[in-house]
Order: sequence, then structure tokens, then C-alpha cells
Amino acid sequence: MSSEIARKLARNAGIAMILATATFLSACQVRPLYSESSGVTEKLSSVGFSDASGRVEQQVRNRLIFLASRGAGEAANPQYHVELRATSSVADTLLRQSGDTSRAGRVTVTVTYTLSAIADGRVIKAGSRQTTALVDFSEQEFAKQRAIRDAENRAADQAAEFVGADLAAALSR
Repeated sequence: MSSEIARKLARNAGIAMILATATFLSACQVRPLYSESSGVTEKLSSVGFSDASGRVEQQVRNRLIFLASRGAGEAANPQYHVELRATSSVADTLLRQSGDTSRAGRVTVTVTYTLSAIADGRVIKAGSRQTTALVDFSEQEFAKQRAIRDAENRAADQAAEFVGADLAAALSR
């Protein structure tokens, strides 16, 4: 008799666990970020960006405008505003034994941003993203400067991708 009661209790506990799990999972909502029903694409296309104060910041800004508008250009009447600041730094990583020169380095681009609604000035999202691009240094100074610039462009584009994803996630809520 006791084994029959234990079996009923185990079955009821199993059923209760299945119902609890089903209830918990029904509260989860997974959907594509850029789906038409989410409205993220329209919100992103109505984002305006602050003016750039440097070359790397302009690279980040241009990439963000392209990502936000899907190539259509900057919004004429933005509903949201992104205050954007980008900085770049170069660090030597591989010093030569025979001299004081470097053969390789790393370029780091840091982007700080604040997304706010224009209507009420409410800050929706603020954050910072940092990316690094590796670079080989040439013996020729012009080639070295061009390699640094290319690395800055790569890092700036990657940072813009991260910031764009952050903006899309913030606007999807």
C-alpha cells in the first residue's frame, strides 16, 4: 500500500513539475531583433547623431548612420539623438631586440555614447564600447602611418557595429 502511495506522490510531483516548467517557459518571448513587428527598423531610421570632432569619430558616425538607416542616409526629422564621442590610441607590442623600434602594435578605439529621446530629453541608453585592431609596422614612415589609419578604420567600424547593436536592443524595449 505504501508503494502505491509513493508512486502516486511521485507521479503528482512529476506532473506539477511539468506544469511549472511549462508555465515558466510560456513567459519567455524570443523574437528576432529586426523583425517588422518589433518596430526597431523604423526607430533606428529616426535616430540622429551628433557631429564628429575628429577623423575616427567621423568614421564611427558614418558607419552608424549607414547601419541605422540601412543605407538611406541620416534622418531628416529624428525622434532620437545619439551623443557620440570616439577616441583612438596606438600602442607598440613587439619591440626589436636590436633597437628601440617596434614591429607591431595595437590600435584601440573607444566609443562613448548616450541615446536620448528628443521629445522629452529622457536618456534611454548610455554606454561605452572598445575595440582593438592589430597592425604591423613598416620601416617606412608613410607605410606605418597608413597601416595605423587602416587599423583605426577597422576598429572604428567594429565599434560602430557594437554600438549599433546596443542602440537596436535599447530601442526594441
